[in-house]
Amino acid sequence: MSSERPPARPAFEPKKNRKKPNKATSKPPAKATSDSKSTKPDQKVKATVKSPQPQPQKNKDTKRRYTREETAIPEKVSQRMLSRMVLLAGIPLMMGLGSFVGSYFVITQDLFLFPHAIVVMISMGFFGLSVVGLSYGVLSASWDEEVSGSILGWQEFKVNLGRMQDGWKAARQKNPKN
Repeated sequence: MSSERPPARPAFEPKKNRKKPNKATSKPPAKATSDSKSTKPDQKVKATVKSPQPQPQKNKDTKRRYTREETAIPEKVSQRMLSRMVLLAGIPLMMGLGSFVGSYFVITQDLFLFPHAIVVMISMGFFGLSVVGLSYGVLSASWDEEVSGSILGWQEFKVNLGRMQDGWKAARQKNPKN
């Protein structure tokens, strides 16, 4: 098993080297104005050419705005992510809520006595596991529309985590303040 990332980027990830279409608008040539009103052929016409106004220079740091279609997650990929998130975060969430109900039942029926801190720690553990399940659900889904990915999604997780790390590095290099 190779840990190399595939060269193809996901469909919803903007391409880095995309250039804007050239919107070069040709301006008509500057018009010559005449000082004399007569148009005699032997008389010289004095022409003045209007100098073009200096155009503001484009800032190199200007960020490109992407359209909603360029950055939208495809429907298949979003459904795949959602189903994984519901499964991997929903089960621990229900167990966390169930720990409250179960501990209430145990305490009210006097089955055995345990400190309230134990209930809090158990439920917080399940809720934390639910948050981890959300993150893993997104990252373990295949971000390619045609490839459904594996059941556990470990290979997809490694690829997508690498993509995220590359994005963080690029953002850090672009903005050295942080």
